[in-house]
Amino acid sequence: MTESATAPEGSENAAPRQRSLARSLVKLARPVQWSKSAFVLIGPFYGWAGVVETHEGMSVWTLIWWAFAAAFGFSLASSGCYVINDLADRETDRAHPRKQHRPIASGRVSPRLAVWYAAALIASSLGLLFTIPAPARWWTLLAVALYVINVMSYSMWLKHLVISDVMSLSLGFVLRVMAGCAALAIVPSTWLLNVVLFLSMFLAFGKRLGERRTLSKTLDGQSGAALHRKVQQQYTETILQMSVVVTAVATLMTYALYVQDMGEQYVRGFNLFWLTMLPASYGLLRCIVLLEAGKYDDPTELASHDRCFQAAGLLFLFVTLVVPYFVIA
Repeated sequence: MTESATAPEGSENAAPRQRSLARSLVKLARPVQWSKSAFVLIGPFYGWAGVVETHEGMSVWTLIWWAFAAAFGFSLASSGCYVINDLADRETDRAHPRKQHRPIASGRVSPRLAVWYAAALIASSLGLLFTIPAPARWWTLLAVALYVINVMSYSMWLKHLVISDVMSLSLGFVLRVMAGCAALAIVPSTWLLNVVLFLSMFLAFGKRLGERRTLSKTLDGQSGAALHRKVQQQYTETILQMSVVVTAVATLMTYALYVQDMGEQYVRGFNLFWLTMLPASYGLLRCIVLLEAGKYDDPTELASHDRCFQAAGLLFLFVTLVVPYFVIA
């Protein structure tokens, strides 16, 4: 008797199905969105000198681990929230040309499995955050808990309220920053919180404008964007365009004032930190151009695909890293 004759029926398809399910679960966690957890590291990055001074005698690698534990913990918690959000949005996602292929909307991951998966991701997040010592641990956990509550509120209610939807999304980024600061006992500056708030509002309004550009008109005359996201019925194209420009200007102006405030610290003939204004301005304005043109419906997707935007981001990071050492030298 041959081997294939003795094998259990369907066993030859079991391994491919398991690999397909594993890929779907990875996709469902949206690891590409973990780049947003870079906001967790902003506070430790800009306040590193104060961190080392506050934790004098502590290993630098231990401090770095606390910062990254907060970032990775936030990433896992956000993945759990994405799963819950996709679970709630599975019907509307099926009306979106790109989101209809998401694991839950397409039926590759069952709602029951999605619930257990979300719980496992959030539990893993808590495990990482508990490696941060008290009392910083509790403040970090509070920031993450508020983030989860905010996302749940958004999924069930706030996403249907004009402006409140954007404020809720922006609060998620602010809480990321506060979690990173809490992990290393840093007091976040008003400048930092304002820049993050306005930047995240710009990203949220930009996403809504991008959706209106990329989603086509349907037969009944309603915009595809409104069918996909009900709150789009309350926005108009003019309001979104104005909101994108206003929040972009507020972001640049707030950051410009921060650069000016840091002038005395980075003077070497002139304020070297001002050089970061060039890639920051270019990147933000290019984002507006591409969203207006309808090439992307999500600034995060734009950041992961547009080479010019990526170059501006790398240049901004390079100048930000180099300037302090150049001044010290």
